[in-house]
Amino acid sequence: MPVLPWVLPPCPLAFLLKLMVSSNLPKIAQFERINQIDPQMWDACVGEDNPFATHAFLCALEDSRCVHPDHGWLPQHLVLTDDSGQINACTPLYLKSHSYGEYVFDWSWAEAYERAGGRYYPKLLCAIPFTPVSGQRLLTHADCSTEDKKQLLTHLLAHADKIGVSSLHINFAQKKEWEMMQDLGMLGRIGHQYHWTNHHYENFDDFLNALSSRKRKAIRKERKAVIESGIKLTTLSGPEIQEHHWDAFYDFYLDTSGRKWGHPYLNRDFFSLLGQRLGDQTVLVLALQDQRIVAGALNLKGNDTLFGRYWGCLEDYRFLHFEACYYQAIDYAIANRLKRVEAGAQGQHKIQRGYLPVETYSAHWIANPSFRNAVDDFLEHDKTVNRMEMQELMKLSPYKTDSQ
Repeated sequence: MPVLPWVLPPCPLAFLLKLMVSSNLPKIAQFERINQIDPQMWDACVGEDNPFATHAFLCALEDSRCVHPDHGWLPQHLVLTDDSGQINACTPLYLKSHSYGEYVFDWSWAEAYERAGGRYYPKLLCAIPFTPVSGQRLLTHADCSTEDKKQLLTHLLAHADKIGVSSLHINFAQKKEWEMMQDLGMLGRIGHQYHWTNHHYENFDDFLNALSSRKRKAIRKERKAVIESGIKLTTLSGPEIQEHHWDAFYDFYLDTSGRKWGHPYLNRDFFSLLGQRLGDQTVLVLALQDQRIVAGALNLKGNDTLFGRYWGCLEDYRFLHFEACYYQAIDYAIANRLKRVEAGAQGQHKIQRGYLPVETYSAHWIANPSFRNAVDDFLEHDKTVNRMEMQELMKLSPYKTDSQ
């Protein structure tokens, strides 16, 4: 299939459709509920290290009504099938009336577009709702090729043009996908997060020995302070997690989301569904003081990665956040031979605890050519700034250098 150049309105849809016909593409279908799609065929395209893209996770969001048209999320999931009905490729897709719950911020774009007289919303978003975790966004079956990804993306672009949205956004994509998206005319954006890498450590002390003396002592001091406060940490997974654990954790989640975002994205029903449907991939760290649960950190586990997601506590306990979210995650990853821990967006304080900055990627299609040019200029500047910032952040690395 030829590389698709950027084609400006008024006729990109006609060009895309011509490409589809000439390439004999598989059948395309759109679904407004994930439960209308066969779970096994969807998950066959997901892989083993992306619990958030699984049918179970996306369905829990919809069944709990956290993702629902009433809340500004209208599912538009796209599926490519062969003649036998087998899913070759698929993608989670939403028509959105706002930009909440995305973590790749475009509020300023929306404001500028509407000040100029345009209508920014609704827009299309290809992402995992409320989840700043990188992974495949153009999901393909193991037997399929890069061409299937290109075909799916071609349909995505055609769908965006057909329904007349201002833009299509693909957030937290993998780098190879991101590069392909730019080849097909999308604009590339770079961000960064903080990840910990397991360099074949045997235990936590083995990890500490990789750090400079000052950082090693600081972490030991923090962990000791938590123990001396009388707090005990326990890690639960699968059937070990009971409803009263979710009750406690949901209170923590409400407190944290209220302070960070002003309103919670997730409701209590979602956490029960998560435990029921993805219990074996759920890792819940709880902190107890005098037999009372006082804090918790929620993680999901892939084949190689532990993904830190939510944290909360009843009151401020010194160093407990670092212990529950970062050190317990490292302990778990080492014990279970996981390759990395992804601690999510924001927080330079993660660096001195072993979590280093890594690039994240998103891609954006803008329908209006003039606005597209303005966004393109912004993104080119933003890439430079982000990479300069990452270079400075890497200077804060706690790991030993050759001179130490």
